[in-house]
Amino acid sequence: MPETLAARIQALEDREAIRDLIARYGPHADAGDADGVAALWRQDGVYAVGGMGESRGQAAIAALIKGAVHRQLMDDGCAHVLSPVAIDLMRDRAAAIGYSCVFRWTGSVWEAARVSANRWELLRGANGWQVVRRDNALLNGN
Repeated sequence: MPETLAARIQALEDREAIRDLIARYGPHADAGDADGVAALWRQDGVYAVGGMGESRGQAAIAALIKGAVHRQLMDDGCAHVLSPVAIDLMRDRAAAIGYSCVFRWTGSVWEAARVSANRWELLRGANGWQVVRRDNALLNGN
């Protein structure tokens, strides 16, 4: 095998760290933990939410969670559910592709409020893996 055992283990650890990072998004968002959400991104990271524009930098990303749209979603009752991701690992950079669904409580049933495809670009730095960019595209036929 061309890869050493150490390199293979590192790749497994990197993939697990990326999966863990992405899995933390939903619980942070549902709890209204704006700082927790923002910390997933690099200081200059970008979150592009289809139909809602781009937020650049941790402060702007935190503002999404603190904003009226997200607060109303939380007041209604919501769950941000992310699918497993396919990861393309390139040493200290990675891309991950998967889906997300935001469920909203209507008072009697849960309904899917938003279903999206997601592409995450990540970078390993001094603080471990962080999001450089997340593109969240609505799966609405466009």
